Formats: sequence, structure tokens, C-alpha cells
Amino acid sequence: MKKSLTLLAGAALVSVLVSSCNRGGGFWDAMIPETDEDPTSAQITGYVFRPALVSASPERVQQLKVPSGFSVNIFAQDLGMPRILAVDNNGHVYASDRQAGVVMLLTDSNNDGVADLKRTVATLKQAHGLAINGSKMYIATVTQVFVSDIAADGGLSEPKLIKDNLPDGGQHPNRTLAFGPDGKLYLSIGSTCNSCPEPNTMNATMVQMNADGSNMKIFAKGLRNTIGFGWHPETREFWGMDHGIDWLGDNDQKEEVNLIKESAHYGWPYIYGEGKYNPGTRPPADTTYQQYLQLSTLPGLLYQAHAAPMQMSFYTGTKFPQEYQGDAFVAMRGSWNRSQPSGYKVVRMHFENGKPTRFDDFLTGFLVDNNRSHFARPVGVAVSKDGSLLVSDDTNGVIYRVNYQ
Repeated sequence: MKKSLTLLAGAALVSVLVSSCNRGGGFWDAMIPETDEDPTSAQITGYVFRPALVSASPERVQQLKVPSGFSVNIFAQDLGMPRILAVDNNGHVYASDRQAGVVMLLTDSNNDGVADLKRTVATLKQAHGLAINGSKMYIATVTQVFVSDIAADGGLSEPKLIKDNLPDGGQHPNRTLAFGPDGKLYLSIGSTCNSCPEPNTMNATMVQMNADGSNMKIFAKGLRNTIGFGWHPETREFWGMDHGIDWLGDNDQKEEVNLIKESAHYGWPYIYGEGKYNPGTRPPADTTYQQYLQLSTLPGLLYQAHAAPMQMSFYTGTKFPQEYQGDAFVAMRGSWNRSQPSGYKVVRMHFENGKPTRFDDFLTGFLVDNNRSHFARPVGVAVSKDGSLLVSDDTNGVIYRVNYQ
């Protein structure tokens, strides 16, 4: 039985003692010296606001907003808590449910845009990340990676363990994975905390390994929690959306779009956004903020703070208008650490000459009752075989389908 989430609204004044002069344009007139030889002070107002959960009634679904020429319908419902989506070359749609520890197969046998068959094809504790490579399905749990063969009817063989002993999840246990153009398997390992020095060097990274799980190495560092990532279909450049730090106020830390390169460091936990200093976590005693800033790769684009970017998918279908080719869709699950909600939508990330330039709303309307309630928190996005876009919600157990007529 679904339980309505309690609406919590509160304000907390946080006084933080830390260190360095913010080169990123001021931090509420904070004093943040380069080293801890001088005191650091910052005053931050933080909020907790969780919109109440209401049902995905036909009336609410009908009022969802998409660009002209597009339409929305429910592809599947009563799914539990569907998270990450994947679609194979035969059109089989898969969804993970971390809470239930299953991977579901959804089939639309008559091609009417509504799934008519649902069955569980894998059972693994905390199954989350999904990636398809040819006729094989890769599944990531918190500390392990498995592979299964995909049968002609979409079923999966018994999952075979190929990677074990990944770091414990802590605050960010939701592993995601994908295959790059180089044939390597990439896995995001989030931080264990909001903002802290990690004792395990594997946390807050993107790692790379062979398809059989061998030769795993850290590919990039300083990524707090990059759940959504992928490769631009033309340039083959590697882009990911990183979750910003909480408790820095309504408008910080913004969500980051990063061009992920091998051996690069993206600043977390000391540097964020346009080169700002994090007042809540000092660099090691023998290092200054400025030194970390010089080592950090800054984002290519920013998005509203606390929107919580989840799965990201480049559009490679043929159903949508031509101008959508090479753009990316990102599910914004929605804020809790903000006085006014952000996210609770799917956005389109525009790319021009291979670079991200701006965001536009694509699927909105999940916030209702003057933003006091919601009926979906989008998590998964995937392009179906027919070119429509599938969007999962793990609160009411629905997968939506956005089509172009």
C-alpha cells in the first residue's frame, strides 16, 4: 500500500566553521581562507520540503505537458518502484526495482504503445544499474556486477557474477553502468556522504573495466554521484550529470554537466560549480583550495540546484523531429533540500557542435496542488525501439511513454 509522504517544511540556520576566499564570486560574504591558519565562517539557510505524494489518476496524467506535437500515455503501471530503464534491439523493455531486488521485462506485443506483458526476469538484492551490450544484459547492485544472456523472448539467463567487492554505498548506493564506444564497461560509484574526504579512493569516481569485469581502474575522480551519463552519438565524447552538494542553500550546489575525461578530477568535495569553494569541507592540511581548483575540471553546463538528475539518454531514434537528434533527455527526480521544489520533470539538454548549451523542459506537470504535491519523481529515461521516450517513476510505479505524432 502506498503511503502519502508527509509534507515537511522547515528552515535551519547553519553556521559552518571552515577555510578560503571564494574565487567563485562570493559565498554569502563568507570568509573562506586558503588554509586553516585563519577561521572560516559561512551562514547558510537550509530547507527541507517534501511535496506530498498523490495518485497518478487519469485526470492528473491527462494534464501533463509536453511540446507541441507530442503526447503522453501510461506504458505500464503497478510496477512497484521502477528505476533504471534499458531497451534491447528487439524492443524488449527492462526496468530495475532496487527495493524489490528484481529486473522486470515489459513487452508491447501488439505495438499499441502499452505494455501487455510484465514478468520478472532476474532477482538480485538491490539490483539497480542496467546496460545492454549485444545479446547480454549487465546488472549492477551496490557491490557487484552481473551478466546474463538475453533470450529471443527477452528472458534472462541466471545472472553470472563478473565483479565483486565494490565499495559499500553509504549515502549513494545506486550504481549505474554503460558501455562506451571503446567496448569498455563504465560504472559510476557515488560518494558515501554529502561532503567529506573519502577513505576509499574508489568512491566518488567513474571506473572502467573490460566486459568480463577484469582490469577495473579509476577513470575519473571528484564526481559526487553521476547516475546519468552517456556518449554523444556523433562526437563520442563522454558526458555525465553530477549531483550537487546538499545544505549549501536553495541555489547551491547546482547540478553539473561534466565532460568526463580519463584521469580528470571534478573537484568534489572541495570545489564545485564555477570554481566555488565548499565551506563545509576543508582540503587536507598540506593543500589549499586554490591548488584544488587548479587541478579541477569545471562543468560544461549547470542546472538548478537540488533537482537530482537521474538517468540520461541521448536521442538516437527516428520518431522525434530531426532537431532532437544528438540532444539528451535527463530525468530530474526532484528536490527535498529546497524551499521551492525543483526537478520533478524530464528535461531536454540541447547540444550544438557537440557541446551542451542549454536545458528546456520536456515533460512537466508532475507537481500539483500549487507545488505542494507530486504524483511522480522521474528516474529512468530510455529511447524505445519505435523512437518514443520511456520515463519511469518509482513513487507510483508507472512508466510513461512520450510519443510524437
